Amino acid sequence: MSTVKDRLPPLSQLGPFIALAVACTVFGLTTENFFTAANFSLILQQVMVVGVIAIGQTLIVLTAGIDLSCGMLMALGSIVMTKVAQDFGLPTPLAILLGIGATTLFGLLNGLLVTRIKLPPFIVTLGTMNVAFAITQLYSSAQTVTEVPEGMTWLGNTFELAGNPVAYGVVLMVALYLATWFWLRDTASGRHVYAVGNNPEATRLIGIPTDRVLLGVYVLAGLFYGIASLLSVARTGVGDPNGGQTENLDAITAVVLGGTSLFGGRGVVLGTLAGAIVVGVLRNGLTLMGVSSVYQVLITGILVIVAVTVDQLSRKGGR
Repeated sequence: MSTVKDRLPPLSQLGPFIALAVACTVFGLTTENFFTAANFSLILQQVMVVGVIAIGQTLIVLTAGIDLSCGMLMALGSIVMTKVAQDFGLPTPLAILLGIGATTLFGLLNGLLVTRIKLPPFIVTLGTMNVAFAITQLYSSAQTVTEVPEGMTWLGNTFELAGNPVAYGVVLMVALYLATWFWLRDTASGRHVYAVGNNPEATRLIGIPTDRVLLGVYVLAGLFYGIASLLSVARTGVGDPNGGQTENLDAITAVVLGGTSLFGGRGVVLGTLAGAIVVGVLRNGLTLMGVSSVYQVLITGILVIVAVTVDQLSRKGGR
């Protein structure tokens, strides 16, 4: 006979939501303006770029990989789409597609190096991170692109929902999370991602093309980084060649805090959304309390170590 405990999700899945509830409670009791609709809207706008990058990172981590290039690919995509629009006067939709195409192409390159040459994802993405950074600096001449078409900033606009401002980019981020969650949970191709992360050799032996699954995951991740590029431009109103230098670590932090195992095969993408919001809530709440940004980084680092430790202990306990 099953008990209530048996019906509950694993702690790794509940953890990010518990952490989010605790953080909100603490900051709500210690600061005046935390529990306001305007503040929550601001938090969501601050995390929407990293949140979308973290979707792609989650897919790769589910296959027991890691992507260090995600932040720089996002910066490259934002420079490509803004600069081609500025230099060549291309229609906004075409310029956006070229930017997303650039990040997707890098995703394909990452996937080919991992699946065809069998290089470790850490080394591959470390290399492409530096390549993307160099291309971004060279193509932009290390200058910020300020002449951005109005269509590229539309997702940064807000609309009223129950009298509160909500950015269109936040709606897009939530929609992408829901679509990815449904795909991973309810489709055969989505379940193959988990299978590859759990045991690639056993997955190959039952007839699932593991290399094709891995290649598809890296290409899809590149697509998400391109969408994040558009959100970055929409939020800042510029193409910034120096952007993306911390987003890779922020995305990995969101994935880890969200309960996705760095060893692959376990995790829920909605947990990553909660993880990204936890980071946003911590930074927002500590800022409202007047805490130095150095301590914000310190606390975030401690949380990552705790989350990985819990994951490791839960794996050992399951053996």
